[in-house]
Amino acid sequence: MIRHIALALPLLLSTPALCASSQWQQSEGGAVRIVTSGLPDAEGRLKGALEIELKPGWKTYWRNPGAAGIPPQLDLSRSAHVSAVDMQFPPPQRIQDGDVTWAGYKHSVSLPITFTMDRPDAVALIDADVFLGICETICIPFQASFLFDPGADADNAADALAVERAFAHLPAPAGAGFGITHISRSADALTLIANLPEGAQSPLLFIDHSLSRHLGTPRLAEQKNETANFVVEIFDDAGGKLEGSALTYTLTAGEKAVTGESEIP
Repeated sequence: MIRHIALALPLLLSTPALCASSQWQQSEGGAVRIVTSGLPDAEGRLKGALEIELKPGWKTYWRNPGAAGIPPQLDLSRSAHVSAVDMQFPPPQRIQDGDVTWAGYKHSVSLPITFTMDRPDAVALIDADVFLGICETICIPFQASFLFDPGADADNAADALAVERAFAHLPAPAGAGFGITHISRSADALTLIANLPEGAQSPLLFIDHSLSRHLGTPRLAEQKNETANFVVEIFDDAGGKLEGSALTYTLTAGEKAVTGESEIP
């Protein structure tokens, strides 16, 4: 079983990098860096990715890994002209660790990032703190600081390709033919009904919520042809705060995946 070790680790500091990506920071289980496409677009959006290279046998977490996991976190409060940041996630895997099940990745992964600048012509100096967990038989918190200037090497084709590939692996938007169509609720569980692509096998549902600690891991209760029913245990209703709140999900079926948002009744 993976043991989650909560350590107060010293912050790894990166010297300024004159390229569209940061330097790699090393961990016992792999390496991490931030890469960007170089310059923001006309609306001030700069695309990038958090690249996590894992050594064989090591794993890392999805956005909602479960009660004991460490979701990837990105702090850009020191970046003067970054007004917002949005980190997205490719479809995860269900990882069984003894009697604990969590969502994450058993392979190297790139998490797409969109940095929004307060103005398109701003100097896009990235000064970021990253915190995540990298796990083998134990989970080791990884914490590092990255400082670099994407505009110093804005035409770096390899970096631009790395960012493009990261975004290409995101799940598609959910639709009527593939996605959650209905949520019902009892006192102690949610039932989510999903439409699946024709011939879909072994569907998996992953959920995230601002109160995710109050919800269990989705379980496939029934699949009939292109319809699947998932059940999510409600540990408690958070004082009524679950009612009417938004549930973000990723639904996978084989190599296909979609993401969407539904409201808890």
